[in-house]
Amino acid sequence: MAIKAKRTSHDDPYIGKVVAGRYRLETRLGEGGMGIVYRARHVLIDRVVALKIIRPDLRSETHLRQWMLREARAANRVDHAHIVQIYDIGETETNELYLVMEYLVGISLASICAKGPLAITRAVDILEQMCAALTRAHDLGVIHRDLKSDNIMLTVQGGRKDFVKILDFGLAALARDARLAPKGAVFGTPEYMAPEQARGEDATNLCDLYALGVLFFEMVTGELPFRSNDRETLLEMQRSAPAPRPSSLQRDVAPQVDEIVLKLLEKDPTKRFRDGHHLQEELKSFQRSLPTHQWEKLEQNDQPPAQLPPPPAPTPGVQEWGTRAANFARMLARGYPNGKAPEEIQQAVDTLWDLAARASRLEGELASHTRRLESIRRRGRALRAEIGRKVEGQAADESRALREASADRSQAAMHKANYEKAAMVLEEALKRAEQMAGSSADIVSLRDAFEAVGHARATVAAHENQYQAYTESAIKIETHAANLRKQIEELRGELQHYSDALENDLNAGRELIAKRVESAINYEKKFLEASTQLINHFRELPECRDLLKELSSDSKNGQGWNREKNDAMDAI
Repeated sequence: MAIKAKRTSHDDPYIGKVVAGRYRLETRLGEGGMGIVYRARHVLIDRVVALKIIRPDLRSETHLRQWMLREARAANRVDHAHIVQIYDIGETETNELYLVMEYLVGISLASICAKGPLAITRAVDILEQMCAALTRAHDLGVIHRDLKSDNIMLTVQGGRKDFVKILDFGLAALARDARLAPKGAVFGTPEYMAPEQARGEDATNLCDLYALGVLFFEMVTGELPFRSNDRETLLEMQRSAPAPRPSSLQRDVAPQVDEIVLKLLEKDPTKRFRDGHHLQEELKSFQRSLPTHQWEKLEQNDQPPAQLPPPPAPTPGVQEWGTRAANFARMLARGYPNGKAPEEIQQAVDTLWDLAARASRLEGELASHTRRLESIRRRGRALRAEIGRKVEGQAADESRALREASADRSQAAMHKANYEKAAMVLEEALKRAEQMAGSSADIVSLRDAFEAVGHARATVAAHENQYQAYTESAIKIETHAANLRKQIEELRGELQHYSDALENDLNAGRELIAKRVESAINYEKKFLEASTQLINHFRELPECRDLLKELSSDSKNGQGWNREKNDAMDAI
């Protein structure tokens, strides 16, 4: 979720609003291409989250709403430690689409790279984490399509520095939808775009690998491989200009870095690493040759904040309703000690008691429904993670098998070519031997001629046998890879089935909560009406003025009833 600061929180009317009765917006974090991002807090379980609302000026752009939905589905399906978590998605009371994500405290990779090259060990560690996350995504059929240093957040997690989180799967391609991405449309960030993307072709997992190559180049040099102020010029460079070696900018760059970067930045996708598993193996091998913890002492500005921002001062919940009803009952008793209060005033006080009791029960129901939703969400995460690990293991085996089969096919092709050459040599040897046999050649020449025939035949047979052996081996391995692919597809189907079922359960729970919130808002409206009626009445009775002052004091402390509708529903 690449965001940019734009407006301060104090002039944002959304600040303080409670979205969907659950998420209080605390401060504005920034604005991305599709939405405004806020820091928010779940008012029932006190969890800090990032909440993205589609930009008001883009509400009518239905394709952007689809992209936000796609972002949630893509990230949730993958559910990897290095990909930002999606907690919730829905629409506000005013039909604004919102997306609730984990709140990250950290620093973007773009900010780090802007200060200059990273130590090789640190760069490879960050790259390996990105690769692990994208490999899982690719295994599950999800392509990011817009990787860039702004979309990579470095955090501290469990004491581990530089813990990578990939953001903004908003352009992720679960499946091509002609309404969202017309054929030939070019989406993404030109500086990180693969040549085939720059030509408007469908994005594949190899496009993400190309972007990783750009990111690796940027980390080890502090610069981008291709730069231009003109978008079309930059796209043409991505399509045709050869990639520079990192060592041409940084002399101390290891040769392995040049090799990895140049292979990732190949214009021909088939010449890149076969997949993320292939790249991961290369990176892990490279990591083993590097010194460890070379970058442990980070610069002061590289350190992300250690703590989340402090929570705001607590606001009253439904528990305050009973207290206020009791205050009005005291006014009633003091103003009418003979018990002969006007019927409408007595009825208003009774209404407050009744609403306080109903709201208290409703608050308990909402808390129970919320806990149930959290349980479903945790179960879904565990299930997706389990299936994801299985898919990843099978896909890693498939990747190795296909690379072995490809190597065998290459060997078979080489032996086939050598066989054909040897067959031509044999044919020439046979002709020469026949010619010599029909002539008056001496015995030594005849012997040499027939020995040449025997040698040629042996060479032909050897290459033929090798060709058959490598071909049979390739077929066997490819059959094994096909079986693995079948298992992977079955697991992906199983994941889709369970994910759909869990999402249905979550949606049902959200709808139930939404209905309860409507009831709560209705209770509050009635409570406010009755309270206003009583305040206007008891204001005329001198003996009740000290109790009214208590209500006035509460109001000055932000606990009165003149609040926004959603603010009053803080406990809900």
